[in-house]
Amino acid sequence: MPDYRAHFDASVTFANGGGLEATAFRLDLPTDELDASQIAELFVRHLGLALVGEVRLSNLTIVEEQHRGSRDAVGPRRGDAANGRRRLVDLSHRIRAGLITYPGLPAPVITPHLTREDSRAVYAPGTEFELDVITMIGNTGTYLDSPFHRYADGGDLASLDLGTLVGLPAEVFHLADATTRGIPPEVFWDRELAGTAVLLHTGWDAHFGTPAYATGAPYLTERGARHLVEAGVALVGIDSLNIDDTESGGERPAHSLLLEAGIHVVEHLTALGEVPARGARFTATPPAVEGFGTFPVRAFAEFDGLEA
Repeated sequence: MPDYRAHFDASVTFANGGGLEATAFRLDLPTDELDASQIAELFVRHLGLALVGEVRLSNLTIVEEQHRGSRDAVGPRRGDAANGRRRLVDLSHRIRAGLITYPGLPAPVITPHLTREDSRAVYAPGTEFELDVITMIGNTGTYLDSPFHRYADGGDLASLDLGTLVGLPAEVFHLADATTRGIPPEVFWDRELAGTAVLLHTGWDAHFGTPAYATGAPYLTERGARHLVEAGVALVGIDSLNIDDTESGGERPAHSLLLEAGIHVVEHLTALGEVPARGARFTATPPAVEGFGTFPVRAFAEFDGLEA
């Protein structure tokens, strides 16, 4: 089922004086069968306005468009337990020999240790196996950074608590139409984020594996990272080249702040556009490798609802 949003201008007056003007506002709708008064009520609830005297909407249009997380606007495809169907969305890029994840880093090499043909001399007739060796840097495909990646005394992959990696409440921020590369803290102000996986959907994964992926990529600003640390999030993921701005020099404030606080970082996610802004659970688990900071994960989201 499609999502719908209302586009409008709004003029609000308050019962105790004063007013508020909004231009080209966009609001998630649970259905496209709402009239102007119902949309005005959703608008007031979304902003948490008190003592409203009157709301006037103008230039109102309803369009088919992906939800962005407006309050009180969860549609029928979200969390509908009546349909009894769980959706799983794979958020990981596939790893293959020769894959370039990050420019300048080596691609995986896959070689046979024991071929099926050679194994026939080892096992009983009719029994054969393939044993392969993969050589790759930890920063391959969709991967998770542990504190050890940034700090020598930080926790390594083997130290991570599964409770911080499995079934985390996901707060997805759909930012594919953002007009700036840097994601500021103001984006997060409308949600309670403690203990959640904050997933940044920028749409940059469309360029993965191409030269375009390497330049102009969206990133989390230092101020945005500080806000997420203060909010007490468990994990931050992004579908872009890096959580930091790699074009600003060697500084990595988002990595530094998040990993110092014990907040996991997952980079190079994909398919976040298929995950609702709220209501999903996120899992990303690397192997428990001692003395290692970064490794690929099979990241996925799960939620109740109709198939898209």
